[in-house]
Amino acid sequence: METLILNAKEVHDLLEIHETIDAVENVFNEYGQGKTQMPAKTYLYFPEYEGDLRIMPTYLPLQELAGVKIVNVHPDNKERNLPTVMATISLNDPKTGYPLAILAGTEITAIRTGAAGAVATKYLSREDSETLGLIGAGAQARTQLRAIQKVRNIRKVIVSDVSKQAAEKFALEMGKETGIEIVQAENLQQATQVDILSTITPVREPIIRDEWILPGTHINAIGADAKGKQELDNSLLKRAKVFVDDWEQALHSGEINVPLSKGIIQREDIVGTLGEMMAGKIQGRIDKEQVTVFDSTGLAIQDIATAKIVYEKAVEKGIGKKVSFIDQSA
Repeated sequence: METLILNAKEVHDLLEIHETIDAVENVFNEYGQGKTQMPAKTYLYFPEYEGDLRIMPTYLPLQELAGVKIVNVHPDNKERNLPTVMATISLNDPKTGYPLAILAGTEITAIRTGAAGAVATKYLSREDSETLGLIGAGAQARTQLRAIQKVRNIRKVIVSDVSKQAAEKFALEMGKETGIEIVQAENLQQATQVDILSTITPVREPIIRDEWILPGTHINAIGADAKGKQELDNSLLKRAKVFVDDWEQALHSGEINVPLSKGIIQREDIVGTLGEMMAGKIQGRIDKEQVTVFDSTGLAIQDIATAKIVYEKAVEKGIGKKVSFIDQSA
């Protein structure tokens, strides 16, 4: 038996956003029905390097697949000419544990995160939503836009970033790619005056104020993915109808982790998981005036479901390099 190795270019060439959205939607539903096995991600912190390493395992019985993602977050990597986030994914046969494939996971991480934002937007935003605000103009902002435009008829995007140059570049390049009107926000508040808002920053103090958010807005809170991070005002979290991707991860590292630890909000203030809502166990948006929030920490189920698409297409097309890790003659 051999293990298939797929590099970053091969993954890029095989992965498409619409397929990823479908896969992520499907696996969220499986998770909501209690048909997946997924321990919370484990962190290794490197305070001297201002980074961390995360280990994310899962088992998808309905898809007969298991796997693990190892991913880092190092904000200073730009100075080293490296991505802030890099990942490697292992796919394993649950019958034997044999490693079926090892994939470059950086792009999978980016696209499945955008896909999760799209799925949450599909289920929680108003169907007539047409405007999208992006707080942060990095790689994930691009993926959020590419994915969300697949589920809503986005006519205008307002982007804000601490770097005006980054926001300007985003508006120019993504405007050409999507054909959507994209404008640079004059200030942070302007970018929040939208139907759908995705926040994608590493901040540790809230930057999105409650009074800025219009009735009926849906927010994808993407940036808070580790202990101590928070993008949204406490009062906004108390006003909104909040859904998490996973309880344990959100409690320790999601958008709600800081206000929960300080007793500002209680677990009872959170509606439940997106998967539970999709599976019909809890209610989602009930009127056009509600503000909804999706607290996205990033789940291993998303990574493995997406990696499965790439692996199966690679096998079909004969792409990748095969390596033998197991000496079966011994």
